[in-house]
Amino acid sequence: MSGSMFHRSHRWIGREVEDTATGRRGVLTAIAPDTDDSRPMAWLRPAGGGTEWTTDPAALARPAPVTPSTHPPRKKAPPADPA
Repeated sequence: MSGSMFHRSHRWIGREVEDTATGRRGVLTAIAPDTDDSRPMAWLRPAGGGTEWTTDPAALARPAPVTPSTHPPRKKAPPADPA
């Protein structure tokens, strides 16, 4: 779980994916309940900006590959102070 107690983790969050229900591609931003329904929904937004939409998580397919430009390496934490 990440974010809030209602958000679910998903390995494709932050990646562009296909919504097979609509044929659109967008960036997966969250898996969380819709305000009108308690079942989990996938929240996507267009890569270039625009209106976010929801779809069934089972409709997600064909994630974009992970590249250094889409997922830069995480910075290492500074060493602990030996004091």
